[in-house]
Amino acid sequence: MADRSTIEWTQATWNPTTGCDRISAGCDNCYALSLARRLKAMGQPKYQNDGNPRTSGPGFGLTVHPDVLGIPRRWRSPRQVFVNSMSDLFHARVPTPFIHQVFEVMSDTPQHTYQVLTKRSRRLARLADQLPWPDNVWMGVSVENADTLYRVDDLRAVPAAVRFLSCEPLLGPLAAIELSHIDWVIAGGESGPDHRPVDRAWLTGLRDACTTADVPFFFKQWGGRTPKAGGRHLDGRIWDEMPTRGKPAA
Repeated sequence: MADRSTIEWTQATWNPTTGCDRISAGCDNCYALSLARRLKAMGQPKYQNDGNPRTSGPGFGLTVHPDVLGIPRRWRSPRQVFVNSMSDLFHARVPTPFIHQVFEVMSDTPQHTYQVLTKRSRRLARLADQLPWPDNVWMGVSVENADTLYRVDDLRAVPAAVRFLSCEPLLGPLAAIELSHIDWVIAGGESGPDHRPVDRAWLTGLRDACTTADVPFFFKQWGGRTPKAGGRHLDGRIWDEMPTRGKPAA
């Protein structure tokens, strides 16, 4: 799957793998898991593999798609690409050689900027020295609460041109966060019928930590029953700050 995206901080999605398993609190109301169930019911061929019902669900079993590896080479215009919006490239069941293939495609298409996001930071750190890290690959980890701050330390060991954090859904304060060698922070509340409200103090605390560390801050949403229910204003303004390094060509 490769589509134009409505996600505010990217332009397109590219899914060399689909499916995943829940591993931490941020996964509890996973949008991709719910979407995969609908895509399976619609007969979408890439979403017919069921996952473990305790950690995954219908249509959301980890599946590798070698047939989509060539898609970025066919895009004519440069774009920012969120890699695996419907999966996690560093999931334990993604073969290491396939991860290398994905990185080779990204290296071979420097006109695009790739944004890779994982919750499996330990595997990322183990593989970091084996992978190429061209300037057009941004590497990020999800950090939803204080229990997952170790992922920031793992990310710091990765020689990516841009290292970023996705603190969405933000489920608790991150008072102890250390932002050295971090280039960008995205934050937002959870959306969906079972969304957990975000506390304003968690967001402003994170925003202020970014300001102090001179790290660009991007506030994606307050969340609510739908992603746009609460709007995007924080303290009277929209925070759309982006890293200055690794931007796609004009």
